[in-house]
Amino acid sequence: MALTHENPPTMLSHGKLPYPKGTFVVDDGTGCKGELQGVIEERTKEGNKLIRRAAYMRPRGGGIEWEAPLNRIRPADEGD
Repeated sequence: MALTHENPPTMLSHGKLPYPKGTFVVDDGTGCKGELQGVIEERTKEGNKLIRRAAYMRPRGGGIEWEAPLNRIRPADEGD
């Protein structure tokens, strides 16, 4: 008999930006660079427990947005 684990119901909402919108950032996980567009938080419906925070970036000049865990982004340095 297989046991199953059901995740609790969650909700998504806009989170606080760690840097101003449009800040040029680098995703240390992939090396991709772009402008910070927003943050989405996933929380449990009961208890409002934070599950994850994701940052959304877009390449300078336009293009397809990508997401990364918030702890993986930082402002880009001149050497990036």
